[in-house]
Amino acid sequence: MNTWLCETFNIKYPIIMAPMFLVSNKEMLIAASEAGIMGCAPALNWRTADEFEAALKDLKEKCSGPFGINLIVNKSNNQLEGQMKALEKIPVDFIITSLGSPRDVIKRLKPKGTKIFCDVVDVTYAKKVEEMGADAVIGVNSGAGGHAGPMPPSILIPLLKKETNIPVISAGGVGTGDGLLSILAMGAEGVSIGSPFIATNESGVSDEYKQAVIDYGAEDIVLTNKISGTPCTVIKTPYVEKIGTQQNFIESFLNKNKKIKKYAKMITYYKGMKLLEKAAFSGTYKTLWCAGPSIEFITKRESVKEVVDRLITGYQKAYEELIKKKS
Repeated sequence: MNTWLCETFNIKYPIIMAPMFLVSNKEMLIAASEAGIMGCAPALNWRTADEFEAALKDLKEKCSGPFGINLIVNKSNNQLEGQMKALEKIPVDFIITSLGSPRDVIKRLKPKGTKIFCDVVDVTYAKKVEEMGADAVIGVNSGAGGHAGPMPPSILIPLLKKETNIPVISAGGVGTGDGLLSILAMGAEGVSIGSPFIATNESGVSDEYKQAVIDYGAEDIVLTNKISGTPCTVIKTPYVEKIGTQQNFIESFLNKNKKIKKYAKMITYYKGMKLLEKAAFSGTYKTLWCAGPSIEFITKRESVKEVVDRLITGYQKAYEELIKKKS
């Protein structure tokens, strides 16, 4: 398990606790560092640039290992400049960029000693960010929670390995130790795991959200474009079944109109984020909970460390069984 990710950041296991909108918090990142992995949180989980900067200072003081921040780098993030200034003042170990060009992030934050990872779903974009100076790509596959990619990891990882010359990290679909083993066997330098950490003790979301992650499984995950205008994975609760997963005629028309689609998508995104936020932190019948299919393997509430220990124990068992078969 001594991969590029472990060697570069001096972590015990090649795992990133993935950044999850509304879910990731300081307590989870601190626990991740103590468990031998490294955590990442979306900058947007803090409402203002001042709150974000204060959180960075606190994490710098309390994290015993490396941690990172996820930046949304398109126009929907109207706080990006303030977030960038905070990260220039208080550099972190790594940045994960999503949903846009990382050029400015690479230009401004890489000289601070921060490694820049970029979410990609295909080779074309991976090559672009490599040319811009990205340190690694995160291949977001079809098993990911949130904005999943179109390809399974068995295709995406070897393709990115073949066509790029920077490390490849896989995001999506890992909830067991043997799943971790298979991803690393494909050549990934690490994995980004999110959904299995939603129901952890350190997570600050509602008890209802945590229980849903335990009660529902892979077959209950559906794609909806009603949240951000881009397909996003959510749990198929009765509320989701009621409102449907596809935009209605008017929403679809507005999002396809060349003159106004940018503004229509921003409105859709804003409304969707507000729904997610309300559902994440309070008991409400509007249960719109984001998660990936790896919740299939979550059967109880655990600490972050217990999730990591379970993954590593499963990995070691699967590895030993593989060695026995070969011998």
